[in-house]
Amino acid sequence: MQYFGDILDNQVLLVALLACLIAQLLKLLFELVIHRKVNIRVLVTTGGMPSAHSALVTALATGVGQAIGWSSPDFAIAAIFAVIVMYDAAGVRQAAGKQARILNQILDELFQEHPKFNEDRLKELLGHTPVQVIVGSALGVVIALFANAAY
Repeated sequence: MQYFGDILDNQVLLVALLACLIAQLLKLLFELVIHRKVNIRVLVTTGGMPSAHSALVTALATGVGQAIGWSSPDFAIAAIFAVIVMYDAAGVRQAAGKQARILNQILDELFQEHPKFNEDRLKELLGHTPVQVIVGSALGVVIALFANAAY
């Protein structure tokens, strides 16, 4: 049971999770401003502005740098991890979303008369645009810097 208490005492982890949560809540706000409706589904889906993945990993890397040192191997691992996650969010998953959109369009056109074959659509919003990743990463850094000043 002590392990759970130790996890809750890990301020770097808690700040990273807070950055992710704030990014997800901002998605709800963006959805409200842009589409003028509340869409609770954006809280649990991927994609959208800002990237919660980017906010999470940059807050984590920033927290590690602040806590252990910017020249530490731990910061290097966290920074490389952040770069990989952000590359995946804006690159690989964005490309997969584009492919899903095209495949769904093909299915729509091929099976117009047979709606039974057209029921299961592929998820199209998988990744982020580069702007969404940049905003998410900036948000993560800012939250980590403010949190560090608070504790």
